[in-house]
Amino acid sequence: MQVIATKITQNPAIVKFELDEIIVRTENFEFKNIDETQNSPLAKQLFFLPFVKTVYISGNFIAIEKFSIVEWEDVQEDVANQINEFISNGGIIIQVDENKSKKQPITVYAETTPNPSVLKFVCNKLLTKTALECKNIDETSASPLAKELFKFPFVKEIFIDENYISVTKFAVTEWDEITLELRTFIKEYIENGNTVIDETAIVKTEIHQKQQEAYFDTLDVTSQQIINIIEEYVKPAVQSDGGNIMFESFDPIEKRVKVVLQGACSGCPSSTFTLKNGIENMLKDMLKDEAIKVEAING
Repeated sequence: MQVIATKITQNPAIVKFELDEIIVRTENFEFKNIDETQNSPLAKQLFFLPFVKTVYISGNFIAIEKFSIVEWEDVQEDVANQINEFISNGGIIIQVDENKSKKQPITVYAETTPNPSVLKFVCNKLLTKTALECKNIDETSASPLAKELFKFPFVKEIFIDENYISVTKFAVTEWDEITLELRTFIKEYIENGNTVIDETAIVKTEIHQKQQEAYFDTLDVTSQQIINIIEEYVKPAVQSDGGNIMFESFDPIEKRVKVVLQGACSGCPSSTFTLKNGIENMLKDMLKDEAIKVEAING
């Protein structure tokens, strides 16, 4: 008899059904309709439930996103029982290509950043499409990898984006003493098919992205221009240094632009210089306004 634990997520539309054993190790699966379930008989059966919108299979869990026609508290027990019965009767959860499931060697290398407290570990595969910053272990619910990295006593902060992990260390340790240990851990963690970012948490960020798009439409024209300049001209350079930058606000009276710095850029000694001599001058030039000032609310 399979033990299935029902877990709520940060997205109220999604519930995770956790098993006491690993289902898949090297891939995450997402099924948006019954036509996509050729390699998952379980997902195909779940789509016969009228409220099932999306099925996710990853690690040791099956996560289901529902339509709003029902509440989870009314149906989650029945769903758990259905999954349990399916598995107990020998049903196949997922059919994984054996050649794909073999351990895939990857490359991870360490790269310095303008911030001496931050090192950037670059991987030759995409890790996430959504940037994630964790200031402490309590903020790692979306990233099992970040949670594991915080178990190293010298790790202060984690920032994950695209194909890299930026690690901020405490000053008590030098990079030459810990770089190899961190690089090896990250490489083996990813090679073994462990989850870097929880797919169910990414759904939350997709919802947040839609909210951001709606927010963008409510802004004044100058604020929209500033966001577009930051996204197109500033962010790529900042990301290459292991960080991220986000627009926070624009005061049309004071002509003050406030931004949020993440990853290697947060607390970097050279960030003030970059803001004043790089971003600020660029905005002045492109917006034809010498009165514009840029400041980081966390700088």
